[in-house]
Amino acid sequence: MNSSKEFKKYANKHLGVNSMTLHNYTSAYGNYINPTITEEITENRRQVTMDVFSRLMQDRIIFLGVPINDTVANIIQAQLLFLESTGPKEDIEIYLNSPGGQVYAGLGIYDTIQFISSNVSTICTGMAASMGAVLLCAGEKGKRSALQHSRVMIHQPLGGTQGQASDIQIVAREIDKLKKELYEIIANHSNKSYDEVCRDGDRDFWMDSKEALEYGMIDEILKPDSKK
Repeated sequence: MNSSKEFKKYANKHLGVNSMTLHNYTSAYGNYINPTITEEITENRRQVTMDVFSRLMQDRIIFLGVPINDTVANIIQAQLLFLESTGPKEDIEIYLNSPGGQVYAGLGIYDTIQFISSNVSTICTGMAASMGAVLLCAGEKGKRSALQHSRVMIHQPLGGTQGQASDIQIVAREIDKLKKELYEIIANHSNKSYDEVCRDGDRDFWMDSKEALEYGMIDEILKPDSKK
C-alpha cells in the first residue's frame, strides 16, 4: 500500500484537508531537510519515490518538528486518524522536536491522541517546550521517552490583545481558563499535583531528560545501549 497516496485520499475525503494544505505542511520543513527516497516494492518489484516523512508514516511514525499552528495541527490529527483507521490496535509513534505554538491547535492534537483507540507513544528528540511538552506527556503511560540531551519546558500560556477594557478582560479570562486546563492536563499525566504545576509553570520551567523523568513527563530516557 502507498501510505502517502492513501493518506492524502483519506485526509481529503474524511477531514476536508486539501492538497494545498498538505503541500504547505511539507514545505514547512524545507527541501533541504525533507529529502525524497526511493524504495522497491517487493511484490511487483516496482520502485516508489516519496518524501521521508511519508515513508516514516508507513511505519506508523509521525514527526512533529515545527512550531504548532492550525495547518500543522490539521495534518497531525489527520495522520493520527488515518493510522488508527488502518490499524486501530497498533501503536503510533510521535517524534517531537517543537518549541510549542498555538494553544488551541495543540489542544486539538492532544484531544485526538486521547480520542483514538491506538496507543500513542511520544519521543522527544531535542526539545518539547510549551505546547510541545503537553503533547509529550500526553502519550500512553509507559511509552513516553526522550533522548539523553533533550529539554522539556512548561510555562503558562502567552497572549495579548488591545481594545476596550471589557474586551481585554474577556481575553484575560480566556487565558486564565486555558492556563487552568493546561496545568490540569500536565498534572494528570505527570507525578505532580495541580498546585505544584501551577507553581513551576508560573515562569519558564526547563527540565533536562533526567528532571523530566523525575517530574513524570516521560517514562524513559533513550540512550545508545537502551536499544540493545
